Amino acid sequence: MHAAVVTEFGRSPVWQEFTDPVPTADEVVVDVVAAGLHPRVRSQADGSHYTSEGALPLVPGVDAVGRFPDGTLRYFAVASDTRGTMAERVAVDPRASVVLPEGADPVAVAAGANPVMSSWVALRRRIDFAPGSRVLVLGATGASGSAAVQVAKHLGAEHVVASGRDAARLGALPALGADVVVPLDDVDAVGAAAADVDVVIDYVWGQPAADVMRALVTARQERGRRLDWVAIGSTAGQEARIPSAALRASGLAIVGSGQGSVGRAAFVAELPGIVAAIADGTIRVDATAVRMAEVEAAWAGQVGASTGRVVLEA
Repeated sequence: MHAAVVTEFGRSPVWQEFTDPVPTADEVVVDVVAAGLHPRVRSQADGSHYTSEGALPLVPGVDAVGRFPDGTLRYFAVASDTRGTMAERVAVDPRASVVLPEGADPVAVAAGANPVMSSWVALRRRIDFAPGSRVLVLGATGASGSAAVQVAKHLGAEHVVASGRDAARLGALPALGADVVVPLDDVDAVGAAAADVDVVIDYVWGQPAADVMRALVTARQERGRRLDWVAIGSTAGQEARIPSAALRASGLAIVGSGQGSVGRAAFVAELPGIVAAIADGTIRVDATAVRMAEVEAAWAGQVGASTGRVVLEA
């Protein structure tokens, strides 16, 4: 078979012949239909993700839509760091899969499940998220952030403040459910707009997160009221200088959400709801399909959409 193969960290994968997958007793071999080129996949391929095993060669890809031996079309995730989904075939544990609803677009599901999953699982599994809550999304102009705006509303948020750096994408977020949009570079404005939120979904971390944290805590009238800050991404840096006073003088509670803090069983349990929300259009996904054999060009940004998520299609 053929697969996208990484032989050196930091270099694009190459579409080439690769050994066929050998399933374990709990697995079946699946024909891959569509696999998303997520930021998580890029960090897997350059060895920088915190779960990286440091082993080469590897086939990148953490999830996909595939045709199972029983003929069903399913979304699935894989646990291996080296035998990913950007291949013609992959060995899959069927317990980590969900059948697509009739008429679902495989490309949309492959593009959307990963970014949608990050905020969905965070709100459902990492905090006590109540309907009627008010939410701030930091980094709302990326694929995961724009999905988080929609996820928060879908799960019952009363009010969503969206903040990001891309002005054009920020302006499009009210159509996706954002009640207020604020540029991330205006920290005081973010703090004022989000002074009464109950939850922060953070994809940026780094210094911007620390600055917003200070501004938000300062702006709150009732500082002792619970404020759940959920760190999911770190596009602005791996470290944030957070003053201890922000924790001592407020109801701020910081948690992370991702592999490790949420068990695999919890992720799998949320898959049916996530896939259904994408399939029926409740959560809108911007995706462009590129032939899997064009993985090198897609990786370099030479083909595919300038916005949204690129999906490698068989």
